[in-house]
Amino acid sequence: MNAAAQQPAGAPVFEQLGLIGCGLMGGSFALALKRAGLVKRVVGYSKSPSTTERARAMGVIDVEAPSALLAVSGADIVLLAVPVAATEATLKTIRHLVTPQTLVMDVGSTKRDVVDAARRVLREQIGCFVPAHPIAGKELSGVEHADADLYAGKQVILTPLERTYTAHIQKAAAVWSALGCHVAKMSPEAHDAAFAAVSHLPHLLAFALMNGITSQPSGRDFLSLAGPGFRDFSRIAAADPEMWRDVLLANREELLEQSKLFQRALKALEATIEAGNAQALELLIEQASEARANWRMTSHKPAH
Repeated sequence: MNAAAQQPAGAPVFEQLGLIGCGLMGGSFALALKRAGLVKRVVGYSKSPSTTERARAMGVIDVEAPSALLAVSGADIVLLAVPVAATEATLKTIRHLVTPQTLVMDVGSTKRDVVDAARRVLREQIGCFVPAHPIAGKELSGVEHADADLYAGKQVILTPLERTYTAHIQKAAAVWSALGCHVAKMSPEAHDAAFAAVSHLPHLLAFALMNGITSQPSGRDFLSLAGPGFRDFSRIAAADPEMWRDVLLANREELLEQSKLFQRALKALEATIEAGNAQALELLIEQASEARANWRMTSHKPAH
């Protein structure tokens, strides 16, 4: 079956994807786009030549580019799948080849810093940029873990700027929808406030939990006894260090505010335990249990 025949209804077919960052997120996007018949050619660049070479050998990309700029040359869709701290430098590298027809997206977990970088760098071409955050990933990074199904059924948050072209917003939404995603739109500020609570803080807590246990003399022995509950809670501590370093620093204000709220809730639990107040402790646990149960029943519904 040819690419045009595979194309989902309403989704555009691109001549060339310029993929900057051929790791898990970028590689999975390229594979999904290819499988859906939405792109004819993928040109990829990573700062590590071995990564780009591996991506080509796996069929993630068709051509290895020696630079980010050359990956963008001739592309009508560009995806930045780099650490958020590298966004500004990457945009500076490619801006000379970005045209009004080029759809440029990122996959960063923070949005205000990305949007500010785009405003500083892209200037008159800012209308091409549609910031995106797919709520997807794995604890294992690298192109070898790229998966065409990574984004299927997941939410993607778009945070367009006031000058983003309407046609590009519609095109971005159509692309992600064609990959099986539930697309929502919100402001960069609202995005960062929300994800400080439901993503960035949980990662911070998982990192602290693992460090707290392993810093104890018997920490390794304790870990050998851990069961499924600990495995589920700590899974995200195995995340990519470079990526999460950048995310936590980029959203530090919102994250630290959420950390204060968490510490207040933790101290309330500690106080009831210290006082031996079984009734108050049970009420606090019940409150959390009901909130989690209600979220589990409604979390499959996409945001609009």
